[in-house]
Formats: sequence, structure tokens, C-alpha cells
Amino acid sequence: MSIHKTARKITTHVLQAMKSKNEKIAMLTAYDYSMAKIVDQAGIDVILVGDSAANVMAGYDSTLPLTLDEIIYHAKSVVRAVEKALVVVDLPFGTYQGNSKNALESAIRIMKETGAHAVKLEGGEDVKESIIRILSAGIPVMGHLGLIPQSIHKFGTYVVRAKDLEEATQLKSDAKLLDELGCFAVVLEKIPAKLAEEVSKSIDIPTIGIGAGGGVDGQVLVIHDMLGITQEFSPRFLRRYHNLSEEIKGAVSNYIKDVRSSDFPNEKEQY
Repeated sequence: MSIHKTARKITTHVLQAMKSKNEKIAMLTAYDYSMAKIVDQAGIDVILVGDSAANVMAGYDSTLPLTLDEIIYHAKSVVRAVEKALVVVDLPFGTYQGNSKNALESAIRIMKETGAHAVKLEGGEDVKESIIRILSAGIPVMGHLGLIPQSIHKFGTYVVRAKDLEEATQLKSDAKLLDELGCFAVVLEKIPAKLAEEVSKSIDIPTIGIGAGGGVDGQVLVIHDMLGITQEFSPRFLRRYHNLSEEIKGAVSNYIKDVRSSDFPNEKEQY
């Protein structure tokens, strides 16, 4: 029987065991109680309360505007719904870069106010002190390398990262550093599949890919993208498992039609 099925609760140790047994890890984002409840009951391993909430929930062009208070609000809603999955919360832009004291305070607020199980932050060597300080408080940390959306203005584009030797070498070094520091997992976003597989084999902690091929230990997608609620975003790595945008629009159109024709409510739908 799979490790996921036998585990009463998914923990960082369970994820490590899944990597050891070559059992793939499934991870999705969620930002509200109702969606998190469905995702958890479906059997997901990890729920990420991602700063992608800035895009899919608030309509911003990037993840940068999302505040700590806003991510805490979303994380509280998710944690109330979850019984089995590991809940990881993104540290928003500006809450950890260049200031390890601020990083610790931000991580502590997330853990105390939401009841989540871990935090995630972007970067390697450049955020080393913040990672050390957060880990020193006993807070599990998930890393994030490759395309790091909070640095979009530095890169200027969302193209594939680490295609050249210098950047690939730095990414491999950063991945080993995150492992050595004590992070429990690392997301690898939009990097060559061969590099992602090499990194996954070179470190002990689980790797979760998004646009990083199949040679990693698990996969993550933004739930609004994979369900087809959002339609504007169509990268190569995205597989849409549904087209909820069209289904919802159809349902709303039918509702409008029934209201206008006085078909809704009928005699059985009133008191």
C-alpha cells in the first residue's frame, strides 16, 4: 500500500519517505475553505497557499502586491478545511528578502495565526540567513528555485531559467545549500527537465516541479489553471483537467434565462 494511503496525516517526514520509495508527491494551490476541503478530500499530499493568490484571487499582474495580512487570511481559511494534507504558505515579497529578523517575524506570524505546517520562500544563497533564522525557530521551510516570480522585475520575463551553464551551476549549488541548511523540500520552476532530474538525484530532500519535467519527486500546479477557471495563462507545462470557465458561464447563463422567464423558482422551490 502507498505511503500516502497509510499515513494518517501528511508531514514533512512522510514526504521524505515518499521520495525514498519513489512515490510521487501531488501538490496543488488553494486559497479558500471550500476549495481546500474538496482538494484535501480528493487525497492531495500538499496544499500550497501560494502568493499566486495575487493573480487568481485579486487580479494583479504579478505576485508582488500580495501582503502578509492577505496571505494569512487565505491560509486561515484553508487550514480550517484541511484534515490530512500538509499546508505550506508562501512568504510574500518583501517579508524576508534582505532582512532575516523580518523573515522570522513574518514566518512566526503565519504559523501562529493560521495553524499552517510550513512556509515557502524563493531563492538560494541570497536568502540563506533568512532560512537559517526561520529554521532556528523550528519552522519547516520549503525552498523555491528556477523561475522565481517575486523577482520578475530582475529577470524581466517568465522564460525558462537555468538554460545556460552559469545559471544552471548556480541553481545546482543553491539546491544543495537548501538541502544542507535543512529545508524539507524545494520547488523547481520552469527549468530544463534534464537539469531538474539531475538536481533531484543530487539532493536528499524532495523536489516538486512546475514546468520542470517528470524526473522530479512531485508536481505542483495552480488549481485555477488546472481546472480551467483561468484561461489567459497557457504555458507548455500546464495540463487542464477541466474547463470550469465554460461550465460556470453556461450554468450562470441558464440561471439568468430561468429567472427572466420566471421558470425559477418553480412551485417545488418555494415555501
